[in-house]
Amino acid sequence: MLSIVIFKTYFRLMKKIVGVSALLFLLLISLAFFALKQPDFSKEKIEVDSSMPIDTNILKQHVTFFTSVQPARNFANISSLDSCANYIFSYLKSFADTVYFQEFTVEGKLYKNVIASYGSEFKNRLIVGAHYDVCEELPGADDNASGVAGLLEIGKALHGKTLNKRVDLVAYTLEEPPFFRTNKMGSAIHAESIIEDRSTITGMICLEMIGYFSDEKNSQDYPIAALKLVYPNIGNFITVVGRSDQSDYTQKVRQLMKAGSSIPVESINAPAALSGIDFSDHLNYWKNDFNAVMISNTGFYRNHNYHTADDTMEKLNFAKMALVTQSVIHCIINF
Repeated sequence: MLSIVIFKTYFRLMKKIVGVSALLFLLLISLAFFALKQPDFSKEKIEVDSSMPIDTNILKQHVTFFTSVQPARNFANISSLDSCANYIFSYLKSFADTVYFQEFTVEGKLYKNVIASYGSEFKNRLIVGAHYDVCEELPGADDNASGVAGLLEIGKALHGKTLNKRVDLVAYTLEEPPFFRTNKMGSAIHAESIIEDRSTITGMICLEMIGYFSDEKNSQDYPIAALKLVYPNIGNFITVVGRSDQSDYTQKVRQLMKAGSSIPVESINAPAALSGIDFSDHLNYWKNDFNAVMISNTGFYRNHNYHTADDTMEKLNFAKMALVTQSVIHCIINF
């Protein structure tokens, strides 16, 4: 009899422990969900601005140029990198207040970032960048001809627009190996060059792989399985990737992008331990404590042609790339 009483008491105690554990688990999941995704519960309908359509044919022309440069536009082929830098310079000089090369030397070779400024009369500054170099001998259509093509059309769209800040568009070199994660990256050089102006820098927006999309079910992967519980499994959206302690900045970029076009926009704020979260030029602005986000289709978590010979322009969705570009333009103008 006594053993039955003890068993019942133990059973009730275990039920309570399991119940509390379940609640704690749900609480942790909820906290993680809010910390990563920052869901928007506002019932206010976002009116999409369709006044700045982007010409997909011009995007294709840009991507065709960058992917056709031979030999490939990698760190070893200076003439190819210079050809790309000159193309970017020539295109943007028709639209920007000023365009110039930021030159620097690595291992005895001269490399160039291209910088185009708009609203130069303003003190506060927003930086928007994309890298134009490529990994090894690859075409690099999505990585990152797509980002540079978007940057060029942003530059065209900003011409003549009323701005409330200075906007610097920066096309970086040396993002790819062997200089990735070193102080020789073009974006590291640029970030170091503006440290003295820290108080005037609103933030940085990095365009990294914005051309590959899929409407197929389960076309979207994630670095950890738990993210599948809170993010779509169809790779038809663009993502704003932010640092854990910069959620306000990330949310503002996301909200403004959502109002810029019909492209679905997700966001995540996560620590660098999450693989892929800092795999581009925004990394160097984070290192220097600037607000920064990466605008990306999530790279190799969706586009399995990443860093292969199959990363070609026919794999890209130029209509969606145009919508992403349109969203970023809206964000820049209204930030």
